[in-house]
This record gives sequence, C-alpha cells and structure tokens, in this order.
Amino acid sequence: MPSFIRNPKDFWSGVMFLAFGLAAVIIARDYSMGSAGRMGPAYFPTMLGAILAILGAVAVVRSMIRPGDAIEKFKFKELLLVLISVLLFGVLVRGAGIVIAVIALVIVGAYASMKFRWVPSIALAVGLAIFSVLVFVVALGLPMPMIGPWFGF
Repeated sequence: MPSFIRNPKDFWSGVMFLAFGLAAVIIARDYSMGSAGRMGPAYFPTMLGAILAILGAVAVVRSMIRPGDAIEKFKFKELLLVLISVLLFGVLVRGAGIVIAVIALVIVGAYASMKFRWVPSIALAVGLAIFSVLVFVVALGLPMPMIGPWFGF
C-alpha cells in the first residue's frame, strides 16, 4: 500500500463507492433524464450514483488524511454463509412461506458471526418473521404465503 494512504479501509471502501456510483451514472445515460418535476427513468439512478460517487471521493480523500487500521484478512466462510442465507431465502419464500424463509435467512446469516448464539438468533429470527408478516402480508397486502404450499397450506 502506498505511503500516502493512511487508512486502507476508507480508501478501498471509497474506491468501491466511486466505482459503483460512476457505473450507475454511465449506465443511466442511455435513458431519458427528465426534470426534477417530471423525472425520467435516468433521473433516480443518476442522482443516486452521483451521490454515491461523491461519498466515495470523500472517503478516498479522507483515507489520505486520517490514519486508520489495516485491512484484515478476507473471511470467505462468513461471506459464503451470508450469500447462502440470501439464496436460501429466495428459494424458500414461495414454497415454504415468508415465515420459514425469514427464519432460515436470519439463522444462517447470524451463524457467520463469531458471536453467534442460538437463543438470541432464534429470538431475532422469530421477531423478524412476525415483523415481516405484519408489514408485507398484512399492511402492504403482498401476495406472499405466510406458510407455503410445501407444508400443505
């Protein structure tokens, strides 16, 4: 790492934000922009991408001013568990229902943490499942099964 970068975490997160922000702005150029009063399909991704790119540039500049910690080694197991939990949610949500899918998402995702404990994870999973049902099924009326057809409902 060059000596002018004093905070590698800020530097690389800034580079990532800058890259995603600029990619959104470049991709959105193919659509019509519109105006603030009558937004076109490019307006939101362009504005969001620009804000993200500005935040990334600020983080890169800040990484050269403020000292910080080095980047830790990459944790593949944890990354894989979080990815599996999201994919598992996608597979389960229609067949098993939102309750089972959210519980599986939370427990498998929480298992990626070094501080994983069964009781708090199950409590969080049940609480989020109830919250998800209340928000998405009851309040918003989305056509999601609470308990899916795999269980005969």
